[in-house]
Amino acid sequence: MTPLEHRLLCIDTHGFHHITYYEWPGPSGAPTVLCVHGLTRNGRDFDTLAAALTRDFRVICPDMVGRGKSGWLCHGEDYGYPVYINDIVVLMARLGIEEMHWVGTSMGGLIGMLMAALPDTPVRRFVINDIGPLIAKEGLERIASYVGQDPSFPSVEAIEAYLRQVAQSFGPLTDAQWHHLATHAARKKPDGALGLAYDPAIGEAFRHGPVEDVDLWARWDRIPCPTLLIRGAKTDLLRASDAQAMTQRGPRARLYEVPDAGHAPALMAEDQIAAIRGFLLG
Repeated sequence: MTPLEHRLLCIDTHGFHHITYYEWPGPSGAPTVLCVHGLTRNGRDFDTLAAALTRDFRVICPDMVGRGKSGWLCHGEDYGYPVYINDIVVLMARLGIEEMHWVGTSMGGLIGMLMAALPDTPVRRFVINDIGPLIAKEGLERIASYVGQDPSFPSVEAIEAYLRQVAQSFGPLTDAQWHHLATHAARKKPDGALGLAYDPAIGEAFRHGPVEDVDLWARWDRIPCPTLLIRGAKTDLLRASDAQAMTQRGPRARLYEVPDAGHAPALMAEDQIAAIRGFLLG
């Protein structure tokens, strides 16, 4: 099953940019689920999950600006949550919706957290995948060690080999799933080589001073909607103690732990999909 591909014009501080998003229409009048990916990933990460959810929901999976098939910003310093949230609001207007469910992995979970914490939030049910209001500097340091690099690869197979190494914490995936991730993680460079499908400038935020823990507990405590927290048991971004605190504070999230994954579970396994679908159906 292949999603419908759309293009949307948005605006930032220094000009216009476009984002690409993928639509799984679902039944007529079905509620909308917005699936938002991690820092260096793209909307096609959610194909397996979306195909399972489309029986009950309209599923929308954007490539956030600077990733996948979306455009790149003219100024790298503009990559940040104000632009991402503005793009989501423009996307909601295009979709003709005033409320939705949210599934967010890592960066996508943080965008969802900030959205869900705002007054009169449009987020009705919130799935946050392996990120929380206290982001451990150890995980941020690991991400800073590679994000923003622009390696070249001779083939999709070479990208797949690279992903199997740097993204092994996604959990055990099939050969077909690794190939799917690699196929949509590739972009063609001017010299004919393949690169990773994101703007290297998204790494600029990690080069402004020393990496420290990020504390967003005040935002978490303002979230009113039912929340499901998914945590990879081997993660280095979401400490077990913080995950437990998330079940006691704010929306008092329901915790689902994935024993054989780190940061971040790929949401491709049947048990992970079943947990999300059951939660969204309420």
